Parts: sequence; C-alpha cells; structure tokens
Amino acid sequence: MAKESMKAREVKRAKLVEKYAEKRALLKKEGNFEALQALPKNSSPVRLHNRCKLTGRPKGYIRQFGISRIQFREMASNGLIPGVKKASW
Repeated sequence: MAKESMKAREVKRAKLVEKYAEKRALLKKEGNFEALQALPKNSSPVRLHNRCKLTGRPKGYIRQFGISRIQFREMASNGLIPGVKKASW
C-alpha cells in the first residue's frame, strides 16, 4: 500500500493539471514559453504518476485496467476479470 501522503500528493497534482490545462495549451499555441515557465511546476501533465486504483502502487501499472500487475494477477486467478485464463504463472 502506498502512503496516504503520496496518494494525496497525486490527487493535488491531478487537480492542478486540470486547472491549468486550458491555459497551458493556449500559451503553447502562442509560443509564450516564458509565461508557460511561470506556471506551477506541478501543473504539467508530465509530473503525474499512474497509480493502482486499489492499492496505490506506482510500479507495474496496467493502463487498460487501471490497476497494478499484482492486483491484476490476483483478480484474474479469482475469476474477477472475464476473458483472462491462467496460463503458467
């Protein structure tokens, strides 16, 4: 499990990205990179990090499902993900 503070930091970053997305796009279109640089660093979408929706684990993230590889494996072996068969893991 990820620390609650790390999860909260990611939520805060996501809100900042959403808040400044339109402004960033406009400044990029104009080519005003000085004003773009003056925006908060965490408002850049590059600084977002994908985390498992169930555990908050940052590594081994599967985008298609939004969960980590470990949770995917557990759910697949329990039959919670349709269409996935256990091969040799």
